[in-house]
Amino acid sequence: MFWVLLLLLAWAVAGTACTRLCLAAVRAAAVDADDTGTGHDLTLYEAAFLSGGPARVADLTLVSMARQHRLLLAHTGWATVVDPRGRDAIERSVIGAIGPDGQSRIGPVRATAAATDAVRDVAARLVDAGLAVPDGSTTTVASGVRQVRAAALVVLALGATALLTPGAEMPQGLVALWFALPLALTLSCLAIARVEVHPYSRWASPAGQRLLGTLARHAGAGDDRTYLTSVAVRGIRAVGEPDLRAAFAHREQYEWRR
Repeated sequence: MFWVLLLLLAWAVAGTACTRLCLAAVRAAAVDADDTGTGHDLTLYEAAFLSGGPARVADLTLVSMARQHRLLLAHTGWATVVDPRGRDAIERSVIGAIGPDGQSRIGPVRATAAATDAVRDVAARLVDAGLAVPDGSTTTVASGVRQVRAAALVVLALGATALLTPGAEMPQGLVALWFALPLALTLSCLAIARVEVHPYSRWASPAGQRLLGTLARHAGAGDDRTYLTSVAVRGIRAVGEPDLRAAFAHREQYEWRR
């Protein structure tokens, strides 16, 4: 009857993960009902943070400064300071991350700039406005979805173990059917979450996601702000210049080595 113990474990894992997802969805709906963030006009930095977190803010700043020819981003993955005068705290943090030599690899610059007080101040303002998820929160819908996905994989693994364990008195077909029940629970939870609360966001609250949508709709067509808005919301994949894309490809290689 070893398979019964595995089945109980599968139900425990699936039930716990699905319960956490449901509670996170209820909390998110309660916050959304408060209509938090009404009247807040997002800056590009704030839009970048809500879309991709601190690293996206650093990416946006690098791209913005490069387009203004105040920073040179080489296709080899190096950043070189052209104008050492930052126009705001985040630009100054990027220049400081490059260092006194005025040249550094993009990967370390991005990682250092994303961890500065200037970026943390952006996050704090958004959290206070109810537009961002507090740092370290484990009760968001996004984290709940990840837990349910992991639970589905655990149920599959436990079911496979039960089927491969010799000596089971019950036919394998019935054992598989029993394990299909907690698997169906996790998959149905994921399907409901996909319909009811998608898109999931690690950084933005429901009110923050709503503002991101209005920002994209109200940006002027064909101007530089529209371009930077796309980078803030979609990330580096919105960059059209081949050299810039090549420069940030080296950034991704640096992160993989870390």
